[in-house]
Amino acid sequence: MILARADRATRRYGDVTALNQVSFEVGAGELVGLLGPNGAGKSTLLSLLVGVRRVTEGRVELFGGDPRDPGRRQRLGVTPQETGLPPTLRVGEVVDFVSAHYANPIPRAELLDQFGITDLARRQTGGLSGGQKRRLAIALAFVGRPELVILDEPTTGLDVEARHSLWAAIRAYHADGGTVLLSSHYLEEIEALAQRVVVLGQGRVLADDTVAAIRDIVGVRRVSLTVADLPPLPGVLGVERTDGRTHLLTADADQLVRDLVTSNVPFSDLEIRPTSLEEAFLTLTTGADRPVDTGSSAATQPITA
Repeated sequence: MILARADRATRRYGDVTALNQVSFEVGAGELVGLLGPNGAGKSTLLSLLVGVRRVTEGRVELFGGDPRDPGRRQRLGVTPQETGLPPTLRVGEVVDFVSAHYANPIPRAELLDQFGITDLARRQTGGLSGGQKRRLAIALAFVGRPELVILDEPTTGLDVEARHSLWAAIRAYHADGGTVLLSSHYLEEIEALAQRVVVLGQGRVLADDTVAAIRDIVGVRRVSLTVADLPPLPGVLGVERTDGRTHLLTADADQLVRDLVTSNVPFSDLEIRPTSLEEAFLTLTTGADRPVDTGSSAATQPITA
């Protein structure tokens, strides 16, 4: 079952095209990561899916219909990038107020414990730190036992402990059959949580597949070695030097090693490994001028009306 869908969705702001012919789907039970640099169109896409904005062209669907329909939005939990909380209300009162909008909400004590904010129940939200407000806003997305949760940069402002606590809560929700669409700049977060990754760049879908498949899409390998002086070599996409080691990104590691040997430059401690998601992401968003065809994900294909 498809819970959220974009069909050739385009959104313009005046002369600026924020989204350009974007097609993708989120199926029931998936945990999908949405990646992209600032200005890629991530927040715009999410705002269309939750009914905050309308498409300029194309179509978006939530639970098979109009995202602006209140009945469909009752089945949705959302944490946007910025959330306003009534500053004079206590945390427990905010939870009770939001819970009143749902037929079968999670009990207050259970929700606060799940997200590690039980000790904040009697605090006014106006006196909370930025990280504490963020944790409350995330908890509120889950209070109505939603079928689909959309989280836009959920862990911004959280410390490492709070971030890992949130990851555990998301995993528990997903293990119980929940569906998650997660937008994040933290690539570690996407690798830790997502089963599938959608990469946006310049308002278009560049890739839509598993983390491992996206690494394979770009075909980049990291060749690390210890070398004093490295001459220019063909096929090198990027160079890093850290802690006395040189790291080369290349699409053809075998050829690069042959070129190193024939260059007669002394080197040692050669290591070749796949790229991280971060390296794949940067390659896609800085080096691609067109969407990448993964060959295995139907979500990037146009949807027949």
